[in-house]
Amino acid sequence: MSDESTDANARHAAKMKKIKAARDRMMEGKTEEKGLIMVHTGPGKGKSSSGFGMILRCIAHGMPCAVVQFIKGTWVTGEAEILRNRFAEECRFFISGEGFTWEVQDRERDIAAAQNGWKIAREQILDPEVQFVLLDEINIALRYDYLDIDEVVDFLLHEKPRMTHVCLTGRNAKPELIEAADLVTEMSLVKHPFRDGVKAQKGVEF
Repeated sequence: MSDESTDANARHAAKMKKIKAARDRMMEGKTEEKGLIMVHTGPGKGKSSSGFGMILRCIAHGMPCAVVQFIKGTWVTGEAEILRNRFAEECRFFISGEGFTWEVQDRERDIAAAQNGWKIAREQILDPEVQFVLLDEINIALRYDYLDIDEVVDFLLHEKPRMTHVCLTGRNAKPELIEAADLVTEMSLVKHPFRDGVKAQKGVEF
């Protein structure tokens, strides 16, 4: 190894040592544990996918979990298939929607389905055995006022058990929910094949 390479490695090691020391100091103050309210929103792809990724983490860690899926009711998805068929004991899976709102075309049915989904969601969140609840596409139901945003936020802030995690996904998350959340991720859209005429495909979109 040349002297130049040796010097570069030494500088890199010194830099990383400083970074590690700074990180260690920062982490010393991070000792609290709590159940988080998480929101995945934005126009980009990956909101539900990220939520289901956390569901798989929970299963791997032996944490009982539940999914309440709003809106996508009639769409057969890979996540529903695998969780219902292979991990039914580890993860409860509920579908409340009848399909996308533009397919159902009946506001009263949409509202009834969303209200039923929220009833199930509250039951799962309050169940002491459940440690993580994914409310997939609930933001869509909130956007169209199928659910009362004040009721949802008040429940999450004042009735959710302290150590229960809840993740809410979907575009156009309301400001009240974003304010109440502990963690908010906004997925941005840079490119999407749909714009070039490519349809939704198995394993990628569903």
